Amino acid sequence: MTYSIQTLNNISDKGLSLLPASKYVVANEAVNPDAILLRSFKMHDMQIPASLKAVGRAGAGVNNIPLDKMSDAGVVVFNAPGANSNAVKELVIAGMLMACRNLVLARDFAINLEGSDDEIGKQVEAGKKTFAGFELPNRTLGVVGLGAIGVLVANAAIALGMRVIGYDPLISIDKAWELDSHVEKARDIEQLLKESDFITFHVPLVDATKDLINADSIKIMRDNAIVLNFARNGIVNDEAICAALDSGKLYSYVCDFPSNLLNNHNRVIALPHLGASTTEAEENCAIMVAEEVRNYLESGTIKNSVNMPAIELPRAGESRLAMIHKNIPNMVGQLTQILGEAGANIIHMVNASRDEVAVTLMDLEVAVTEATTKELSNIEGMLKLRIL
Repeated sequence: MTYSIQTLNNISDKGLSLLPASKYVVANEAVNPDAILLRSFKMHDMQIPASLKAVGRAGAGVNNIPLDKMSDAGVVVFNAPGANSNAVKELVIAGMLMACRNLVLARDFAINLEGSDDEIGKQVEAGKKTFAGFELPNRTLGVVGLGAIGVLVANAAIALGMRVIGYDPLISIDKAWELDSHVEKARDIEQLLKESDFITFHVPLVDATKDLINADSIKIMRDNAIVLNFARNGIVNDEAICAALDSGKLYSYVCDFPSNLLNNHNRVIALPHLGASTTEAEENCAIMVAEEVRNYLESGTIKNSVNMPAIELPRAGESRLAMIHKNIPNMVGQLTQILGEAGANIIHMVNASRDEVAVTLMDLEVAVTEATTKELSNIEGMLKLRIL
């Protein structure tokens, strides 16, 4: 069987090379694709092909993908958590240094100097005091969100001699084990804001995190604090942050999301969404999603999906049924009854659910007939059925 893969953005060849030409046709304008690979392309207004089975986002965030629409169509959406973590960590550290040492303002000053080299030298000596900053050791970094990126940022800051406090009520056991033992736990977000000289965010944009930094939260922050946002636009309220910079309450704001308002403020360092823009990160993300999509298409295995449960089943038997359906009572009962009446013995199976959807994998001793496949597909609540 040959699978059709559509790419909506440039995807690293390191990832695409994992989709062998003997089984996969990869193209930007693929017709009736089995899967779509993308980075930042916005899919919300895109018509979802009936053939589509999987979407692979070569990155962590999936705001550009209509997850509810995909789930209703039985389409599995994968992402690449942690693949770009080091790239973002390095940018956060760079952002702290750029802000506390006033490097952008100093660079602007230097490139606008005029005159002979001697005259420029005199201007440098006279003007450099304007850009005196401060160092990182013994300053406090507050890390909101201790996932793959947040943990790396926290540990790197500890290595730089900083005090680090973290806040993440949903931290996983694995990530807690990875944290440096010197990272302190904040009891709530208010404590973190009150005690931090630098605050960095590594959380998704959801209702609970929208405008997390606003006029009210800024009031309880330390004077001259530096805010960094390399997570998602909307976590920090731009109007509130600029007002705090104008009043002298905050020292600087560093982010990955330029706008007219931010670009016109000399205490803002707004970068052009560089968080994952390294060769290594792009390759890592592409490799991860290519592997995820291939495993799903060929075996029904689901790992790192943002809208479906994780599921895996060792392969056995003549054929495999991979089914995505609504998470409703007696669905598995209906499946086994139809297969039993058709004389298709189930060797082994696994079922897992996530919110309103569920996934079932079954290995059978014999291949199912077209009539049986049609009957299974017509079960109320069946969203996607494949024979592998």
